[in-house]
Amino acid sequence: MLQNYLMTGLRSLSRNRAFAAINILGLAIGMAACIMLLLFVRYETSYDDWLPGHERVYQVQTFYDDPDNNREHGSQMSAYAVGRTLAKDFPEIEAVAYVARGSPVILQDGVASTSEVLMADPSFLDIVALPTVRGDGRTALRDINGLVLTESEAARRFPGVDPIGKTLSMVRNGKVIDYHVTAVMRDLPKNSHVAMTMVVPYNTAVIGQPPEFYTRFGWNAGYNYVRLRPGVTPADIGPRLAAWEKRNIAPYDVGGVMVSEGDTTDWKLVPVTDVHLGEASDGGLTPGNDPRTIATFALVAVLILAMACINFTNLSTARAGQRAREVALRKVMGASRGQLVTQFLGESLVVAALAMIVALAIVELTLPALSAFLDADLRLHYLGAGGILAPIIALVIVVGIAAGLYPAFVLSRFDPAPVLKSNRSGTDTQGSGRLRSILVVGQFAVSIALVICTAVVAAQTAYVRSADGGYDRTGLLQVTGIGRRQIEPVADNLVDAVARVPGVEGVGRTTIGVNTQSRINTSVRIDGNPRPFEVGNYNVDTGFFGAMGLKPIAGRLFDRANPGDDGRAGSGTEATDDEQRALVARGINIVLNREAVRKLGLGTPQQAVGKTIRVAAVAEKFGLVPATVIGVVADLRLRSFRDPYEPIMFIYDRSYLSEMVVRVKANEAGAVRDRVEAVWKRYAPLVPFQAEFADDIVRQQYDADEARATTFAAFAGLAIIVACLGLYGLAAFTAERRTREIGIRKVLGARTRDIVRLLVWQFSKPVLIANIIAWPVAWWLMRDWLNGFSDRINLGPQWFIGAGAAAALIAATTIIGHALKVARSSPALALRYE
Repeated sequence: MLQNYLMTGLRSLSRNRAFAAINILGLAIGMAACIMLLLFVRYETSYDDWLPGHERVYQVQTFYDDPDNNREHGSQMSAYAVGRTLAKDFPEIEAVAYVARGSPVILQDGVASTSEVLMADPSFLDIVALPTVRGDGRTALRDINGLVLTESEAARRFPGVDPIGKTLSMVRNGKVIDYHVTAVMRDLPKNSHVAMTMVVPYNTAVIGQPPEFYTRFGWNAGYNYVRLRPGVTPADIGPRLAAWEKRNIAPYDVGGVMVSEGDTTDWKLVPVTDVHLGEASDGGLTPGNDPRTIATFALVAVLILAMACINFTNLSTARAGQRAREVALRKVMGASRGQLVTQFLGESLVVAALAMIVALAIVELTLPALSAFLDADLRLHYLGAGGILAPIIALVIVVGIAAGLYPAFVLSRFDPAPVLKSNRSGTDTQGSGRLRSILVVGQFAVSIALVICTAVVAAQTAYVRSADGGYDRTGLLQVTGIGRRQIEPVADNLVDAVARVPGVEGVGRTTIGVNTQSRINTSVRIDGNPRPFEVGNYNVDTGFFGAMGLKPIAGRLFDRANPGDDGRAGSGTEATDDEQRALVARGINIVLNREAVRKLGLGTPQQAVGKTIRVAAVAEKFGLVPATVIGVVADLRLRSFRDPYEPIMFIYDRSYLSEMVVRVKANEAGAVRDRVEAVWKRYAPLVPFQAEFADDIVRQQYDADEARATTFAAFAGLAIIVACLGLYGLAAFTAERRTREIGIRKVLGARTRDIVRLLVWQFSKPVLIANIIAWPVAWWLMRDWLNGFSDRINLGPQWFIGAGAAAALIAATTIIGHALKVARSSPALALRYE
């Protein structure tokens, strides 16, 4: 019987090749899109689930309450003291490890280079069990000069030889330290939140951090990982964290007001598998992703597949009348309704199976390109771990039944007597036309909503890439590494030499740059206001503002010739007690940005100039330093456009400056960069030159967003294609069914354009209704998404009208060919048997 059902289904498809082609192609596109999107969703949700023992491993993350912007801000980083005190107070924590990252200069055979290096407690590779191929990762870092390399890094640095025991030298805090390789680990897969090429032991003796670094809870410069004991969850620890804060975080004096770093800060234990898609997006070892984005991709996958199923349902019900005689004859011959339902479901499953074969071919051909475009490791395996053979079979069954169930019941319920008596074969079943209209409306509502969302996302991504950041990006070269200790003796001479390079229009140094990880905050008091404020505190030299293209909107900027502008506490990197007392006595001059003026309540920029605030710029025991505002500059957008403007206080302090910004002539930027590099190599031959143009940094900042937006647009386009395939098939069958009606209309005087208008309007009405459904849904979704940006495009009517007009035009174009064909046909051919 099954063989009979199969043969009948194949014969039915061969007799209606156009119907079969539309259904198979539509389902294949829907299935292929669904498979590829769900593969990406699976990849994004699989981060770090390959780590052995990941169920008990957690990252300690820091969350700040930001009442000014009514939001909570999360960072994957946490202070050194956080992990130590958690392990001390909670016996449920089995092990803890602190990790810092950096890019030190690495010396090998007289050649200098840099790599991503983690400095970690010896327990790190035991907690985060990165698999090793040589040596034992659990003990590799117990040697204070031990070094763990990835496979590719070991092969690059020691080609063709056993790397175990080999030596590499790193410059740490100005000192050259020799490390020997104790283990080699496998290259980390892309679906890991950890990224590095080397791991060395965390050694406080070479880090060079001040003592308060190890005791303060607000000094976030690394990562804490903990492993909980079996059976313990964060819920067992979470309720006691408030008491832990009170026991361990000592309040400090800010101008007579006692402040605790725990007042506006909380810490959470986040499963290592949730880091990539977690709430904390700042400070990650690798870029994270938004879980709402991943949920959206999953939803789009389901919607595209549902639209393909709708096509099958619509076309099957449209053809129901054509199979009325077949069903009637089968019933007369004794077929039960159940047998007919089984037969039609069998036909549906055959179509779904054929569509899946085509879909898998599409996936095999396009998945490598999609994987490369998204910078993801998307793989298609049928068997073994991660194999999708079983899900594919299940998808075929689900799609076959979902798409064919309603048509099967519609076809099987025909009463044979009226059908055979009237000899009808082209009538429509009661209610099916209304259902088809509803389904077409749903299809185009989804398509229009996707088009609106795609357009808005693309426009916002383009906007943030080109929007004014408050500084001049054109021809701005950012050079990293000027703050390395080995450059310190020649830094001033190096900057002066770069300033003399032909094509260089300005040079400056700072501790903040375009999209750097630097976040330095300090407490500020305003006389008469008992509440301390937190503002960004960044060192600059006198050339910084000119190089960035910043001009004062009130007051003046720093002047090297004015001794009062120099905010250094001492001649070295660490000020003595006497030098700090002297700084408190004489005060400093500062430049604020507009946001800092607003947050501190200093009035207008012009009113702020000349006012004095008090700043925590020295050790607590010496009190606050009086700081006089000498100038105000515009707000800077140096980080993501998702972040609100940062209130910034600039201090002219050359004791530590980490970035050099160079303004070059834009029309010869490449040549000038090469000349700057030559000067760098002359002054610092053992420090690699690392420089990028600000335009490139900003573009890279949104590369992942643009890739996801482009992918979303591509699949939105597939959704429209699927909808149009269904509309094309419906238009063909409708035109065929209304041939006689059109013939009569032409005999009665209807013109070709009247017939075309009639048919086009019939299928345009569902598209217009679809707009009414799609617009509010898309507006709600995009309003929520755009609210994640502090600077955004306007969600105006143009996006909705444009998408609606485009959908209407595409729908009209899809059906106008059939309309013209029928409208131009001779009425004699349609009425010759009447």
